[in-house]
Amino acid sequence: MTNYKSDLLNTLSARGYIHQVTDAEALDSLASRQVVPGYIGFDATAPSLHVGSMVQIMMLRRLQQAGHKPIVLMGGGTTKVGDPSGKDESRRLLSSDDINSNIASIRRIFERFLTFGDGPTDAIMVDNAEWLDALEYIPFLREVGKHFTINRMLAFDSVKLRLEREQPLTFLEFNYMILQAYDFLELSRRAGCRLQMGGSDQWGNIVNGIELARRIDQTDVFGLTTPLITTADGGKMGKTMSGAVWLNEDALPNYDYWQFWRNTQDADVGRFLKLFTDLPLAEIARLETLQGAEINAAKIALANAATELCRGADAAAAAAETARKTFEEGTAGDDLPSLAVGADGISLVDALAGLGLVASKGEAKRLIKGGGARIDGIRNLDEAARIEIGENAVRISAGKKLHGVLIRS
Repeated sequence: MTNYKSDLLNTLSARGYIHQVTDAEALDSLASRQVVPGYIGFDATAPSLHVGSMVQIMMLRRLQQAGHKPIVLMGGGTTKVGDPSGKDESRRLLSSDDINSNIASIRRIFERFLTFGDGPTDAIMVDNAEWLDALEYIPFLREVGKHFTINRMLAFDSVKLRLEREQPLTFLEFNYMILQAYDFLELSRRAGCRLQMGGSDQWGNIVNGIELARRIDQTDVFGLTTPLITTADGGKMGKTMSGAVWLNEDALPNYDYWQFWRNTQDADVGRFLKLFTDLPLAEIARLETLQGAEINAAKIALANAATELCRGADAAAAAAETARKTFEEGTAGDDLPSLAVGADGISLVDALAGLGLVASKGEAKRLIKGGGARIDGIRNLDEAARIEIGENAVRISAGKKLHGVLIRS
């Protein structure tokens, strides 16, 4: 770990956020002398972000904690184009109304992690539709397009991989990297932004923006990327058997969010505590020493701290209590997902799918056949099994970690 002069880079380094920096020495010097406005962009393709965006949200939080100014750039303009990075096919195009609705919904999440306002280190949220929607095509190409060669654009992974796989890449998407670079130029002009952060897959786009700002305005700006966050088994962060782990509670229940963190693999606990919680490094170091069954205490600490940041202290406490009742007492906690069932009952397949414990009925059948489905703790191997609900709720389990409750409607 490198020793820096600034609190910002020391914190980011100590907690494992830094993968690449364009000029670490100059950025460190700047951050030790003055407030550095820094931004990360988020496209508004859904009403909620998911856990895969958490490391970027926490980066903005660390920026503010170190005395600098976070800029949340919402891609009201770029969402209309679609980022081809890491994707094999074109993104479905959304209407302006859908995009604006998504941005309003996503803002609620950022308000939990950042302090917004008019002060020098208060966060601001801006929408790149403010400038991208107003661009005139020919003047934009003359001013900005001349700084991008087709040769270099074809060499970017986001383009090269799509072409190698013989997947269509529209001219619309091909423009994305130019528009993202232009965002950095506009933010440096409008908000004095000096730093763009993002995942390692955004390195090329970030460098483009840095070079554009230098060529057109002779402004020195910087880029910093995080490593690709994967789980110990090489899986993608934020993906589960049941789908994406959404940050908004109306998209994913509090208990499921808490349980996602509780189910962290042993080898990932220390790293995730540093990245996704505000627990002091000394306390994290203590939790990292726990072995065997004791490591569950570290996982619970991770689940509590991560859930409190995103969903609030009450939600974290309720989820932890539900887990305690479910696993220690064998009863159904109040915070488990529930499904109301009529007098004629419900099939086990429909119950597993309806509770969101599996992604499809086909997956439910495979789970049952493999012995992973339980009714009130008892394994059931019958794909045709039906469940009738009396006065008491019935607990349905998919494996050891996913649970739900059937209640009489």
